[in-house]
Amino acid sequence: MQSFLASIRIALATMLICVAGYTTAVWAVAQAVSPDTANGSLITGPDGAIVGSRQVAQAFTRPGYFWPRPSAVDYNGAGAGGSNKSPTSPDLTDRGQEMVDRYGATPDNPLPADLAAASGAGLDPHISEAGARYQVTRIAEARGLEPARVEALIRGAAIAPGGLLTRDRIVNVLELNLALDRL
Repeated sequence: MQSFLASIRIALATMLICVAGYTTAVWAVAQAVSPDTANGSLITGPDGAIVGSRQVAQAFTRPGYFWPRPSAVDYNGAGAGGSNKSPTSPDLTDRGQEMVDRYGATPDNPLPADLAAASGAGLDPHISEAGARYQVTRIAEARGLEPARVEALIRGAAIAPGGLLTRDRIVNVLELNLALDRL
């Protein structure tokens, strides 16, 4: 019986240290180092209501908005993941063709790859700067804006995620659409 009680005490101490202690330590470090990211990088609208996260894509389909990359999980954050389809899959080919048709791409005006292919998690909130520029004409016409104004918005929102190590810049679709709404 004495061994049994000792085993219970060791199990409880292990759970206290490994579950509660470790979790609290990781949470505290995250709050100290990067509280915005640790709390979901939430974005609020003008009324203070949460409209989304900088880390999770949302579906935008209206012509006056930038459209994100396609999502293999229908933008469901609870079910993040790729399609696991082979590059030779007819389903994947059909989805790519659907995106090409949706954007009206032609051989003379090819669609940037990120607008035709889903990201690995299916929730990437960013598109390439080229992907954003590809959508300028549609957005400018739908909103009655000068294309130069939409392009200036893209330039202002574009970031180089790897700093000097990457030359390709990206934009966050939700933040870009919120900036469009503020115009």
